[in-house]
Amino acid sequence: MTGIGTTVNREKEPNESKLMNDKFDELTKGLAQSVTRRGALKKFGVGVAGIALAALGFGDKAQAKTVTKKCNTHGDCPRCYECVLGYCRFNCI
Repeated sequence: MTGIGTTVNREKEPNESKLMNDKFDELTKGLAQSVTRRGALKKFGVGVAGIALAALGFGDKAQAKTVTKKCNTHGDCPRCYECVLGYCRFNCI
């Protein structure tokens, strides 16, 4: 039984431990590299532009695919579509 403040010791496989160390080393090397003021401002500008475009609706919208085919029942729609409010809508998982 474990409670607050206790840890569960789990033996890591050697490969898993090495993989985690390699990923951590890559992260620290990336953070340690110096960035020029010009490079930082460029990245910041790209980020602000992306936020502005997304706010204006130019981002990729995740919507259900809709077939323009009208329907009365699910049987009127093609495979992986269902009849929703009189139109066939994608519903394949």
